[in-house]
Amino acid sequence: MLDLKFVRENPEIVKQNIRNKFQDKKLDLVDEVIALDAGLRSAKQEAEALRADRNKISKQIGGLMAQGKKEEAEQLKKKVNDQAARLAELEVKENELEAKVKTIMMTIPNIIDPSVPLGRDDSENVEVQRYGQPALKDFEVPYHTEIMEKLNGIDLDSARKVAGNGFYYLMGNIARLHSAVISYARDFMIDRGFTYCIPPFMIRSEVVTGVMSFAEMDAMMYKIEGEDLYLIGTSEHSMIGKFIDTILPESSLPQTLTSYSPCFRKEKGAHGLEERGVYRIHQFEKQEMIVVCKPEDSMLWYDKLWQNTVDLFRSLDIPVRTLECCSGDLADLKVKSVDIEAWSPRQKKYFEVGSCSNLGDAQARRLKIRVDGESGKYFAHTLNNTVVAPPRMLIAFLENNLNADGSVNIPAALQPYMGGMTVIK
Repeated sequence: MLDLKFVRENPEIVKQNIRNKFQDKKLDLVDEVIALDAGLRSAKQEAEALRADRNKISKQIGGLMAQGKKEEAEQLKKKVNDQAARLAELEVKENELEAKVKTIMMTIPNIIDPSVPLGRDDSENVEVQRYGQPALKDFEVPYHTEIMEKLNGIDLDSARKVAGNGFYYLMGNIARLHSAVISYARDFMIDRGFTYCIPPFMIRSEVVTGVMSFAEMDAMMYKIEGEDLYLIGTSEHSMIGKFIDTILPESSLPQTLTSYSPCFRKEKGAHGLEERGVYRIHQFEKQEMIVVCKPEDSMLWYDKLWQNTVDLFRSLDIPVRTLECCSGDLADLKVKSVDIEAWSPRQKKYFEVGSCSNLGDAQARRLKIRVDGESGKYFAHTLNNTVVAPPRMLIAFLENNLNADGSVNIPAALQPYMGGMTVIK
């Protein structure tokens, strides 16, 4: 969420940013919110003047009563009563205008970084760099669920009976591999200085609206009926929410945390070949990383975060690339974002396995996460990045480590987490 003062003083910058994100339907919101804000400030000024006058008159009434001038005192009392009625009207007006201003301000997108390439959607994202040599197998690579089934590692039919489409049972060594990847990712991030955390897997609505846009919320979140709770779609939401309404000493920054959680997503509009299997599902587990830092350090941490994911995948012999998200592909709160994509020997292309985002002070402003610095208080910057999400990551892992006989090699980094196993047969 932007600073309202910034919008008021820089309406053309805000409008151009909206155009850059190809959201022209939101252009009128800028003028609308400025007009509503003017009305709100006017109402507040009138209310403050009335309160000051009421206090002054109240003292006069006391003096008149002491002098026995009851008639004059009664006239002033009538004026106070009239002012009270007007104040009540103004308070209602203030509440209505504040609600409208807040709704619009939470809809206007954050200012994107000047380095972000302009484009309408993910088809115009820009490749930045490749890491590792994409290799093609000299045999046909089966679909990932076929690989798992031959290793007795997945049961989709039973999951459909129990929970419906978008769920799975992982079994045997594939289930063990899944847990091994999570454990390895946890230790990988701890070794890089991050504090390990297991957060709440449900969050209140004020946290949901603090960390994401309304559009994302509707497309992702599962609501708990009868309670002000939502199942998390990623532990980033719960982890950033940890700092809601706090004032952090500047000396305590950066806050660097890595978290494990199950994740739950509606995945509205998921279609196509790659929506089968465990590519796009309603329930999965993930290791995440988040940073809360000073504004001047956020881009430095942005580069560190995505590099962590690249390094982890390369340690498991999986080729990856980084893809800069264009303006139209950025969620409204994001300043800059990069996707990490892994190589798929079967598809002969890369596919997304993680995303790193710098959100500037947007989440901090919504959640009131402030820093107490030498020159005063200011809003922190927040960042997040996927360390690894095993169900989708397993696709890349299995395809890249598959042998012609259907067995799967276990890279050295994972072997201690697999009881010394070097191959799944």
